[in-house]
Amino acid sequence: MINYLVRKPKLTGPVKVTLFIGIGVLPIITALVGNMEGLAATEHHEFCGSCHTMDTWLEDANDPNSMSLAAIHSRTKKFGDKSCYVCHKDYGMFGYALTKLGGMGHVYQFLTEFMWMDADEALSRVHIARPFKNENCMQCHSTTGNIWNGVPDHRGLLNDLRTGQTSCASAGCHGYAHPFSKTDEEHPSPAEARSPEEPSNPEEI
Repeated sequence: MINYLVRKPKLTGPVKVTLFIGIGVLPIITALVGNMEGLAATEHHEFCGSCHTMDTWLEDANDPNSMSLAAIHSRTKKFGDKSCYVCHKDYGMFGYALTKLGGMGHVYQFLTEFMWMDADEALSRVHIARPFKNENCMQCHSTTGNIWNGVPDHRGLLNDLRTGQTSCASAGCHGYAHPFSKTDEEHPSPAEARSPEEPSNPEEI
């Protein structure tokens, strides 16, 4: 482009092809790659915790001594530093796009409301936008394996869990994912207290 503006060659075939590549093709490729890299960066803890109101949530997820669901899952290889995204993303047909649109809603809320709050004030105000879906848990815990169905409570609540009538992440089951943000959280259940290093077969849970 600079060469064309400086030298001003005649618009021959090769010049037109060069301008098409420089003005059309390369910018589009650059934009696509940049967007892909930018979106990929939003899947990591570093991005999720970039708003100061999320500091407490991120600290709990990264705490090696915490027995919250968020911390237990963050210590597994499948989740790692993407545990926020893996657990909260939408798994539907348009899940990726809907998850990112929902994230923009969080950005708007932060800029218009939570930006001006300290961590203590935000703690009582921050809440999940909609009830947590059991379908997200069932991406790994299929509810069809022998180990999972070997738990009496799982068998007894099977239909309720599959339909979402009973939440896996509730005080009566495995506890809240972020119990520090709830005032009535129970002590960790046996399932939560199980060592995260204990091996498990995804096809059996």
